[in-house]
Amino acid sequence: MQAFLSPGSLVTVAGAVLTVIGSIAYVTDSPNISLAGVFYGVPILLGGLALKSSELPPAERLTPVAQLRDLRQLPENEPLRKLLADVTRWRYGQKAHLESSLEALKLWDEDSPPQLLAVEELDHGGGYGLRLTIECQGVPFERWQDRQDRLGRFFGPGLTAELQQAGPGRLTLSLLPAPATSDPSLAAPVP
Repeated sequence: MQAFLSPGSLVTVAGAVLTVIGSIAYVTDSPNISLAGVFYGVPILLGGLALKSSELPPAERLTPVAQLRDLRQLPENEPLRKLLADVTRWRYGQKAHLESSLEALKLWDEDSPPQLLAVEELDHGGGYGLRLTIECQGVPFERWQDRQDRLGRFFGPGLTAELQQAGPGRLTLSLLPAPATSDPSLAAPVP
């Protein structure tokens, strides 16, 4: 159902409907309707087909939208909120979600890029986090591990990254708030 409601599908259906109505009007000698239907319907149909050919569906969202809403809306969670919004929308003309980010992190393989499969929101000890399930494809897990320290900092300040293998060719990347460090010099003196 989700694929049918994509923008590319809706434009394709609208173009097809206009083309069919215009063609029927042409056959029944209704030039006012046929002219608009054919001249607008065919380009819209072709545009919709072009969108469908380059369509990248959103990652599966495992957490209901209403869950963790209060935690998600906190100002310090804006980088993760933007990341969530980015990966849960339709994309066009890209091979994978987070394409430019993975290229910058040198976690990209042009022939077999990593694919984001699902995203899950987490309540991590009162802090907001995301767990991304990724199919590694052409990028080995060891390369992800080499860049683990950089992954958290890349996606936002105060984030840490945790990696786990979720099966052959799959991994989970958890972006979590960094644990608060306690400064012993700020502790109250003991009387």
